[in-house]
Amino acid sequence: MSAQPASAFQRYDDRLAEPGPDEAALSAELDEVLLSICRQTWEDEGRALRAVHAKSHGLLAAEFEVPAGLPPELAQGLFSSPGRYDALLRFSTTPGDLLADRVSTPRGVALRICEVAGERLEGAESMRCQDFVMVNGPRFNAPDGRAFLRSLKLLARTTDRMERTKQAISLILRGTERALEALGGESAKLKAMGGEPPRHILGETFFTQLPLRHGDHIARLQLAPASPALRALADARLDLADDDAIRSAVVEYFAGHEAAWELRAQLCTSLDEMPVDDPTAEWDTGRSPFRTVAHVRARPQVAWSEARSRAVDDGVGFSPWHGLQAHRPLGEIMRLRRSAYAASQAFRAEKNGAALDTGCPFSVPR
Repeated sequence: MSAQPASAFQRYDDRLAEPGPDEAALSAELDEVLLSICRQTWEDEGRALRAVHAKSHGLLAAEFEVPAGLPPELAQGLFSSPGRYDALLRFSTTPGDLLADRVSTPRGVALRICEVAGERLEGAESMRCQDFVMVNGPRFNAPDGRAFLRSLKLLARTTDRMERTKQAISLILRGTERALEALGGESAKLKAMGGEPPRHILGETFFTQLPLRHGDHIARLQLAPASPALRALADARLDLADDDAIRSAVVEYFAGHEAAWELRAQLCTSLDEMPVDDPTAEWDTGRSPFRTVAHVRARPQVAWSEARSRAVDDGVGFSPWHGLQAHRPLGEIMRLRRSAYAASQAFRAEKNGAALDTGCPFSVPR
């Protein structure tokens, strides 16, 4: 594809970051719902968990490299100059309680790049990291903050309840989703309810789904498998008979393999065609493809252990609001995440008796 001129890309404007008139009240209600999940799991587990994405399946030290020679529209913020950084990857699934993997829900990955210099987002002034939070689908499953709140209320009402029923429902929904995909479709709602196909998590491609500022521009990000061994897992299915089948598969892979991903940015070319405030809209890759802005590499390692879980699951809080002004999260859902994530992390820090690590608790040996 021939290079597009700089004028082809939508310019960032501070007005895109302005909150709506009822966001403060909606944010307070959302915070309380997520905290109710934290309180329930604290009561049951005796340990404070994340309100969402509580169960980790892989905790990896990695290296993050920004290559030289990026075109000007991509060479923005963190990506403005070449460099190498320590990084951390946390693979997870979405529920706030620790369910058997037979309840098959969307997969997620949190990527932290450490010791990043630059003007910080408000509330993250003391941190020197950049977090990107992604899931394995290009579109968010709620059209706005109010619908997002309704889905979280349902999640809160079923937290730590009816696990056998959830497993049975998940089996039915996976069959429905499989039939839908055979016809060329898919359903984000079915997947969120337990119909996520039981694919290998390391073969998945992950998306921010929601837009961020990209320096002078606006982007959505994608983390895609790049090494042949990872790409070979794209359609690999797991037997979910084991409660921790996903974690076991990740540990087995990294016992003898390295892995490489590409972090890619899709730049917005038109706010009409690629809206910032409609999280269910999938941006047209024909108008603006995902293009590589960084490489992520992980060597063979112990991909999950109790010690790593204590360090990351208990000791690290990820948020798209941990980062640079140049990568400000955009849209209502992203703004609601700011307070919600902070409230959940404060609860965890208080109950677990330790401040959360603002860097990488372990790194790649040099």
